[in-house]
Amino acid sequence: MEPKQTRRVFLKALYQQARVVWPILSGIIFVMVACGLVVGWIEGWRVTDTLYFTFVTGLTIGYGDLTPQHFSSRIFAIVIGCCGIILTGLVAAVSVEALRSTVVSRKS
Repeated sequence: MEPKQTRRVFLKALYQQARVVWPILSGIIFVMVACGLVVGWIEGWRVTDTLYFTFVTGLTIGYGDLTPQHFSSRIFAIVIGCCGIILTGLVAAVSVEALRSTVVSRKS
């Protein structure tokens, strides 16, 4: 199989897998953003800082440049971190499944 054909098979499988888990992914992203907006409101941050904090905390467990000071916003930050772990795991699972489908189609 040519590289171009392999790439096409992989992208098709990736698209199919992403369609299956899209409702879950979008729900997780919604929960992350909602919790982030609550943290930003409690802490008095701008919306841009709030969204930055949300995705940095969710995808890397934070840099430490923005840290919540209130107990309740720290609880929401924990929820954001847990959602980020689930989000990363789902994206990795979708990618691995697309690679597996590509390998299976190459063998046949």
